[in-house]
Amino acid sequence: MNTAPRQLALMSGLLALVWLWAAIEPLSRSDWLLENLLVFFFAGLLLATHRRFAFSLGAYWLFTLFIAMHLYGAHYTYAETPLGDWLRDSLGLGRNPYDRVVHGAFGLLLACPLRELLARRAGLRGLWLDGLALCLVMAMSSLYEQLEMLATLIVSPELGTAFLGTQGDEWDAQKDAGLATLGALAALGLRRPFGRSRGTIA
Repeated sequence: MNTAPRQLALMSGLLALVWLWAAIEPLSRSDWLLENLLVFFFAGLLLATHRRFAFSLGAYWLFTLFIAMHLYGAHYTYAETPLGDWLRDSLGLGRNPYDRVVHGAFGLLLACPLRELLARRAGLRGLWLDGLALCLVMAMSSLYEQLEMLATLIVSPELGTAFLGTQGDEWDAQKDAGLATLGALAALGLRRPFGRSRGTIA
């Protein structure tokens, strides 16, 4: 029995619930709207390309988790999430680290789906496949930092610190990109051989 449609429907339903929760009285409505530009773009891209390239179910679950983490951060603004405050106090940190967690998760959760894309579309194998998947995560992380800056300057300059979430750290963008790289390295290094079925990540 093909469970793929049910699982995809479950993922969509879970994300819809998280999105509705996040849409109710966010800490900053303006920041929430700006943060959701990424969600709409990413979700729209997956929907638009689904017929031409369907990822494995495992990859879609990783996408779901990443988007849910982003929605949680957007609800509170990344610098003021309760989970981040708890981590800061528990670990004795000087700042709310939730944005760092999500940037690390970007590499950790998306490296294998990107590897799957390269394997199936570009026919890459071995070290070339892992290396280019890592490079793609690094490039996308760097691109996001640039887009984040442009969105702040063009769409809503007054949000500034809330949207960028720098919390006074002049090296914030570099650290975020570095954590995405470390996350990708961890994912690729810990990846086990999976089958080629629709339900697994290659």
